[in-house]
Amino acid sequence: MFESAELGHKIKKPVYEKEVPPLREALLNTQMELAQSARFPVIILIGGLDGAGRGATVNLLNEWMDPRHIQTHGMGEPSDEELDRPMMWRFWRALPPKGKIGVFLGSWYTWPILNRVNGITKEADLEQSMERAKLLEKMLVDEGALLIKFWLHLSKDKQEKRLKSLEKNPLTRWKVTDRDWKHFKAYDKFQEVHENVIRHTSTAEAPWLIVEGEDENYRNLTVGRIILKAIQDRLEQEKAPPLKVLAPPLLPPIDNLHLLNTLDMTQALDKDKFKVKLEKYQGKLNALTRDSKFKYMSVIAVFEGNDAAGKGGSIRRITAALDARYYQVIPIAAPTEEERAQPYLWRFWRHLPRKGRVTIFDRSWYGRVLVERVEGYCPETDWMRAYSEINEFEAQMVRHKMLVVKFWLTITKDEQLRRFEDRQKTGFKSFKITEEDWRNREKWEQYEQAVCDMVDRTSTQLAPWTLVEANDKDFARIKVLKTLCEKIEAKLKELHEEGVDYLDKPKKRH
Repeated sequence: MFESAELGHKIKKPVYEKEVPPLREALLNTQMELAQSARFPVIILIGGLDGAGRGATVNLLNEWMDPRHIQTHGMGEPSDEELDRPMMWRFWRALPPKGKIGVFLGSWYTWPILNRVNGITKEADLEQSMERAKLLEKMLVDEGALLIKFWLHLSKDKQEKRLKSLEKNPLTRWKVTDRDWKHFKAYDKFQEVHENVIRHTSTAEAPWLIVEGEDENYRNLTVGRIILKAIQDRLEQEKAPPLKVLAPPLLPPIDNLHLLNTLDMTQALDKDKFKVKLEKYQGKLNALTRDSKFKYMSVIAVFEGNDAAGKGGSIRRITAALDARYYQVIPIAAPTEEERAQPYLWRFWRHLPRKGRVTIFDRSWYGRVLVERVEGYCPETDWMRAYSEINEFEAQMVRHKMLVVKFWLTITKDEQLRRFEDRQKTGFKSFKITEEDWRNREKWEQYEQAVCDMVDRTSTQLAPWTLVEANDKDFARIKVLKTLCEKIEAKLKELHEEGVDYLDKPKKRH
């Protein structure tokens, strides 16, 4: 695996000093062109062995280029805040926007590798981590990012020589720690795990570039030249007319049924029963969120539905039962300029709650396969691949003790018209109706088909959809509350069965 890095490459100092100025100039000019175009982000991973020059390489990139347009992240031990979320959360938040360069010293590979070498996890855990890494990288590349992955390598003899040399010099002695020598003693195990990771995660869209780290002149020039060429090539590619990519045809719904037409939209609840049930389920919801084990989980409630289906009213009945200190409602509108500069899931990633919290999304990441699909705001290839990306996103949340509860509130076309007209006539409701609502109504059938496809392809065992018949608002509100209580109750039962010892043991690294 590392033969290409074992050639003993060296560059003499005079040659290095001659090559550096034009390389730095070219890098700076290319970086400015990237910043001005703001067409894509650049993500650089610097991985490798202790003593191979990872930190020095990152420092050099900041020295050679304009640090105002470089975001450098040294990913050490995850904080308590980060441990409360899925492993990828800390990286999602740190992604550079379009036009910027993000350098990661330590990446989504670091802790899975360390955990495997130290025997904390099994081979199957490492394989799952590698699959998640590949899915993340494919999504980033599909979203337009330029991803460059470097692996700086040293042989065992050269690593020992480097560590002793640094330790001998009073000016660099601080760079060598007990941890470095501990890792050196486990060199063969690291080598085995590294080769496994590189072999399985060097993909067509994001290959590993192995660079020998012994000679710093060779390492610096090689890394600089690769980055320069990669960005220049991509900038030229962006100038060319886009190639038309044909998406595969959509398959019919799995059960070949129009799901929304199977619902009984006549279901209703009289006012007296509604009041009784409202008190019952709001009280139950409050009690569930104060359960001793609720602090080990979090809840993400997703609300989607037809315009005027009553999402806001259902959300208010939930929040009325919760402690305001422990919930957050995230209303989703058109993306801002900041959000458009990131992958489409980024604006949802950053709102994931800590354990013991509830986050409610009033519309969500499903906009990609609903409004963006129907209105043509994104290419067909983008919303087609979004189904699998959303499923993986939700699976990561569920794996991290997050309960994902998804509601689609549906009303008939006639009921929607009645509510639209009522809003227009009622002064304190008129702000709820817009020209966009009327335009969306003209595409009722297209939205219905998009909803059926969405439910078919994203109603998973881990995060199923709950379809709510919402012609009667009171019936819908009780169904939402009851469902949410049942889901939380089931999750708490699962946590209680796992036992206090399991839940209260020290947190492991990701």
